[in-house]
Amino acid sequence: MEGLIENIERRTGMVGQNRMEMLLFRLPNRRQLYGMNVFKILEILPCPRLTKIPKLHKSVIGILKNRGYTVSVIDLSLAMSGPQTVDYSKNLLVMSEYNNSIQGFIVSKVERIVDYGWDKIMTPPSGLSSKAYLTAVTEYQDELVEIIDVEKIFAEITPYDEIIDNKSQEFKDHIRSMLKTPNSKVIVADDSTVAIKQTSDCIRSLGIDVITASNGMEVLNIVKDYESKGKLDEIELIISDVEMPQLDGYSLSAALRKDPMLKDVYVILHTSLSGVFNESMLHRSGANACVAKFDSNKLSDTVARAVEELHNGLKPSEAVARLVH
Repeated sequence: MEGLIENIERRTGMVGQNRMEMLLFRLPNRRQLYGMNVFKILEILPCPRLTKIPKLHKSVIGILKNRGYTVSVIDLSLAMSGPQTVDYSKNLLVMSEYNNSIQGFIVSKVERIVDYGWDKIMTPPSGLSSKAYLTAVTEYQDELVEIIDVEKIFAEITPYDEIIDNKSQEFKDHIRSMLKTPNSKVIVADDSTVAIKQTSDCIRSLGIDVITASNGMEVLNIVKDYESKGKLDEIELIISDVEMPQLDGYSLSAALRKDPMLKDVYVILHTSLSGVFNESMLHRSGANACVAKFDSNKLSDTVARAVEELHNGLKPSEAVARLVH
């Protein structure tokens, strides 16, 4: 227990410092170096015997029981349009937690864990194909590191349907009646194109306009531009991913709270990160709420609560941050 507490304190101490710890690894039959946030990783172990289930997606090679959970195991190379892994028993299994569920990814080799500043992690070059499975790139010892777009992989394994509009017209009218201005907008920030579409579709289904951004620095510049033009009230709130190049969601929230002109912008963190760290990190960043990806009902309800709080005179910079499960 003492080690766990020290680990939480060490990692949550990175909040507002715009830093992350990344696992560097390789896939079978590929020379490319890949990265994944350590926060998402539960353990790494030799791949055990898997139980094969019929009619699964081709990238889901089987399931296993692990610590009381039934876990789907994904051939990461195959999921990223690469060659199928030949012998799973000779490879490693990275157990990870995304969107409140546990998955296993087959990798061939784990290199090391490195500490990066998000300002050293860049959006992918525009020339890369839209089919590339990455959200960002960086370098390690002069070698390109691709940070994997896990949301895109999940969306292909379990195809994302258009948002089901299951909110009543009364619900939507109630939200719109409380918006700060007739031109109110929600900023949606995420480095995953799949996540941007999911979140934006949800907000637009409520009848609210959306501005999109791919990282926290873009958001900060948008908000400052609106403030300089005297139109800050048109920014109803921000829905931000946590992991983003250049400026992450935690640091974005912390930066807003430190700016006297921007400190009352309402921030909802929308993240695939789950587990024991989020609540402490949410409080330290000064964000107002956190909701796990991707549940359109929970996201809609969180936005509705935010709009009600703002309508009733809430000062976001003084509000107690909360975790929305």
